[in-house]
Amino acid sequence: MSRPGVPVRTPVFRDHFLGRLLRDKRAVIGVVILVIFVLVALVAPWLAPGNPRASVADGSESPTLAHLLGTTQKGEDVLSLLIWGSRSSLGVGFTVGALATIVGLLVGLASAFFGRVIDDLLSVLTNIFLLIPGLPLLIILAAFLPAGPGTIVLVLVATGWAGSARVIRSQALSLRGKDYVDAAVVTGERPLTIMLREMLPNMASIVMSTFLACVIFGIGAQAGLEFLGLGDVSAISWGTNLYWSSIEGSMIRGTWWTFLPSGVAIALVAFALALINYAVDEITNPRLVSRKKKGVTS
Repeated sequence: MSRPGVPVRTPVFRDHFLGRLLRDKRAVIGVVILVIFVLVALVAPWLAPGNPRASVADGSESPTLAHLLGTTQKGEDVLSLLIWGSRSSLGVGFTVGALATIVGLLVGLASAFFGRVIDDLLSVLTNIFLLIPGLPLLIILAAFLPAGPGTIVLVLVATGWAGSARVIRSQALSLRGKDYVDAAVVTGERPLTIMLREMLPNMASIVMSTFLACVIFGIGAQAGLEFLGLGDVSAISWGTNLYWSSIEGSMIRGTWWTFLPSGVAIALVAFALALINYAVDEITNPRLVSRKKKGVTS
């Protein structure tokens, strides 16, 4: 039953959302690229069976029909390393994106809804994390914590939630004064219920954009940390592939095939996520929708 003054909200993620998304060429390109990488990660044991660290040929062989992306200095198949590396890089990226978005969402909503002292405290905390230089903090945390994917996720979430919280808080503040939020407060609904049922559905665009941006951050930051040797270098990921390529002097020796595939993979996934992000924002952002309609009618 609707309350007086409560607008009838139409959720953006209903049946027609997927249809509108798939009609956007940029979104289709992004989804196709992303789905290919996800499928490759899921079926890695079948695409590249065996130990990807095993020496299968002479070292530093250029790409051939037997080894499509060549081999490393140790004789490892670069294609196998690329396929298996997608599991760690995508897994860490999406985990970081989800957790950083959840933390930023909770902090941003609580700060905007409660206001006053809680808003001041959470804003100070957010500003502290925003003012601390990100890369030095990442390096310090990663250097003193035990190596492993769990540490990488913890470090990236700890350094990546603040930007999300600031953006979400700004959007939530504009919703806090709406009539339907005030009506929910008057009727005695719990704060968490109001934030999740009344405010969150109207922030779909900003939440989705924040999530996709955090995923891009997670994949890129993990690769950067592991390239610096601050991750578990015994694991297989796109970042460790770049690390071992650097250690083996691939740039100097001209064995471009050992580092280029992982770098291109990172760039392609980031490009795909950016295309999806732009399309989602265009569909769910009322300003962009109205601007697009005006352009069509004029």
